[in-house]
Amino acid sequence: MTPDQLRTLLDEVQSGRRPAAEAHRTLLATLRAEPLADLGFAKVDHHRVTRQGFPEVVLGLGKSPAQIAAIAAAIAERGHPLLVTRADDAAWEAVRDRLPEARYHEVARAITLPRDVPPGQGRVTIASAGTSDLPVAEEAAVTAELMGNEVDRVYDVGVAGIHRVLRERARLETARVIVVVAGMEGALPSVVAGMVAVPVIAVPTSVGYGASFGGIAALLGMLNSCANGVSVVNIDNGFGAGCIASMINHL
Repeated sequence: MTPDQLRTLLDEVQSGRRPAAEAHRTLLATLRAEPLADLGFAKVDHHRVTRQGFPEVVLGLGKSPAQIAAIAAAIAERGHPLLVTRADDAAWEAVRDRLPEARYHEVARAITLPRDVPPGQGRVTIASAGTSDLPVAEEAAVTAELMGNEVDRVYDVGVAGIHRVLRERARLETARVIVVVAGMEGALPSVVAGMVAVPVIAVPTSVGYGASFGGIAALLGMLNSCANGVSVVNIDNGFGAGCIASMINHL
């Protein structure tokens, strides 16, 4: 049970919409639920949703398809939303066999199974510099959507054609938080942050030629941004950016 769900339960008891005895049974069931599902190779943390507001997310890298499917099933069986990041076709097939209602997002390389979650307060906008940045941008977008946020995608607006992002200013200004994904020299977050009055989460990608050093050049450029309100996550970390954006949008 998330903090929002607990608050809703107590409000329903206070208003008389839910009998106290029924609420008591719900709370007891929550307290008695085993906090961990020990699968031998993994311990699934079922109480993470209570502590952090969203259940455990599965990183597909380094796990076998069978392991990913077993962890995914354990999460879904508790009624939690499911997110598997960096999932390949083999992992998707294994999860689909256990959870036919799940969905594979090919560009984002993510597997999801939505559930009801508290909605965000506004809109999360995902802006990407180029088409090559789409896998990371879509990972951020899919993450934010699964966590209950309205997402607006503003793609292929890199600074090589500055008019592309300038013509999207009105859309950017309606966001409550903006995730900006860029490789190469990583200039786009500074440009966007200079146009808006909301937090900008910068995501460097590993897109670029040799001197980009696998995204390090973009990372350093973003860390040295002269614009106010820019924070930076790790290289290619679309999930982390989407998660932070969701937390800001739920405040």
